[in-house]
Amino acid sequence: MVNMPSITELENFLIYGRVKNFSLAADEANVTQSAFSFQMKKLEKTIGVQLIERSNRGSHLTPEGEFFYRKLNEILPNLRAMIYDMQQITGKKPLELKVGVLTSLGDVLMNQHAAYFHQKYSNIFITVYSMEKDTLIQSLKHENIDIASTFLSSNMEIGAYNQAFFRTDRIVYYAPKLSISGKKIAAQTIFQFPFVKYPAHYLMSTITEDYLTNHIHAKPQATVQLSTPYAIINYCKENHAGAMLPERLLTALHENHRPNTQYYIDPVFDLKTYLLYKKENPKYHVMKVFIDYVIKLNKAFRMDETCCSNG
Repeated sequence: MVNMPSITELENFLIYGRVKNFSLAADEANVTQSAFSFQMKKLEKTIGVQLIERSNRGSHLTPEGEFFYRKLNEILPNLRAMIYDMQQITGKKPLELKVGVLTSLGDVLMNQHAAYFHQKYSNIFITVYSMEKDTLIQSLKHENIDIASTFLSSNMEIGAYNQAFFRTDRIVYYAPKLSISGKKIAAQTIFQFPFVKYPAHYLMSTITEDYLTNHIHAKPQATVQLSTPYAIINYCKENHAGAMLPERLLTALHENHRPNTQYYIDPVFDLKTYLLYKKENPKYHVMKVFIDYVIKLNKAFRMDETCCSNG
């Protein structure tokens, strides 16, 4: 009988083949570099072929290693998919979908989707993580999450991921303790009041500043910077200040059911929201069911968008 390497060794070899660096590969595999190196040597010993050329100047795949990497990239994802399929067919093990949500969108929105989806598909459960842009994209890249829910900006590098547009979110001005007449507020009027925003490195902070710079050619000076929409909402409820937040989040939290709590911004501030994912993910067939469900659920909020997905 032919000796077979472990799945862990094969998966970690794929990581090395992609990054071609022992230190980076070990970090991504969440093991020490010495442990990672030992796994690769054990893999080579098992199959009897040198896959990685090592020297004082670094390391690289041998021609045999390049061939093995290409073939393994074809086989291993199919093996993972087969295992997931068998677990679903037998119902022996629930399948977990990991969804990352941009912090400023508020994970409570995805929590509602997850709860409803699980009622329809009891053998699938969803874990929701709240993340900021860089962590969100890195987690998707390293397969720590399966799907990312986020706004996109023009300068945002998201890699070669599939994008499914599912709704347009209206950004409103939330200021429950301010006395503002009417249901609208001009963008330039926002500068007259204390302003609460996200930290400068947050995607929503960049998007908000771009909107204000484009329309009134100025950036608001923040009274305070807070890291979650829930903290921002609480601050505005207790202080005479305002913030720009997704109307959908305020509705989900029942924060805008009373009059004079939110105001529509003039000019209108709308943002398209997307789900990002990899079709090569072995969970893709289940991911697609969830993605289609989210798109259908938000059909009324797509603002005449004719194309919902690029794959």
